[in-house]
Amino acid sequence: MGILDGKTVLITGVLTDDSLAWHAARHAQEEGAEVILTGFGRGLSITRRTARRFPTEPLVLELDVTDPDQPHAVADEVLSRYGRLDGLLHAIGFAPASVLGNGMLDAEWPDVATALEVSAFSLKVLASAFLPLLEHDGGGSIVGLDFDARVAWPAYDWMGVAKAALESLARYLARDLGPRGVRVNLVAAGPIRSVAAKSIPGFSRFEGAWHERAPLGWDVVADGDAVGRACVALLSDLFPRTTGEIIHVDGGYHAVGA
Repeated sequence: MGILDGKTVLITGVLTDDSLAWHAARHAQEEGAEVILTGFGRGLSITRRTARRFPTEPLVLELDVTDPDQPHAVADEVLSRYGRLDGLLHAIGFAPASVLGNGMLDAEWPDVATALEVSAFSLKVLASAFLPLLEHDGGGSIVGLDFDARVAWPAYDWMGVAKAALESLARYLARDLGPRGVRVNLVAAGPIRSVAAKSIPGFSRFEGAWHERAPLGWDVVADGDAVGRACVALLSDLFPRTTGEIIHVDGGYHAVGA
């Protein structure tokens, strides 16, 4: 018996099998969940190809968080097929290249706004659209993928600001949705060599730092699995009174100094 038996979870952000969301989706299936994946634009066909590699091919729906109609359309589709939703993984992030690796001063607002809308405000968009499906006996769980925003990182620049906004928003959503039985938590992952990581200039600097400082060690390829397991745990009923929390899955890097 798995910890997600009988549950339906929607997982965004699966592209290839190096995506953190892919690890979460795979473990969710192994733990008994009915998994729904979403993708959009040119990435949708990639998500569909990746879905065929799961032991049980999940349903894939198109969901663009910048389209005001699509989140509610997807919620309606999920409602018609399954009647409810038990968990939602927000694994969505994007920043234009102009706001990464160039410092903070030269960025233009339209590009910064894109980073904030896609990477942070989208959590509110999903929460609003799917709240009616998550409100039920036993409650639902929203989990978001994070990268520790307490400090300034090399080259991360405005994406770091977007992650800080995501962390703050998760706390406010936890406040607002808790009385309605819905938990909101984040998993702050260590660096993983994924498609998303390739867009970050100087990503190798993160790899070296984690190799030197993480007390438990950190593998930028293999430890996406550990992140996926943590997401599944938070989507389950194992943390019934935990909300507004950031769980670090980074080998302990966040806890040590130089």
